[in-house]
Amino acid sequence: MVVEWSHLSILGIILVFLGIILVFAGILGMILGKGVGEGAKVESGGLVVIGPIPIIFGTSATVALIAAIIGLVIMILAVILTLLLPRLLGG
Repeated sequence: MVVEWSHLSILGIILVFLGIILVFAGILGMILGKGVGEGAKVESGGLVVIGPIPIIFGTSATVALIAAIIGLVIMILAVILTLLLPRLLGG
């Protein structure tokens, strides 16, 4: 059985590896203490989507709002790609 790799499959694999490299770079930066000086304020937040229910969390309201906006943008892009990609690929 011959497996044909489409451009999107290769792009997906590249993006996964890029994400892994960025996570390790971030961890290494935290271990070495780069980028955070004395008195620096560090905030974090995130967005988890389980089915249609988004769970937004953050250390402040601003961070939670940013996470919600990023989640909304990703959701809109996913809907657009779901509707347009089959037409663009001739499906």
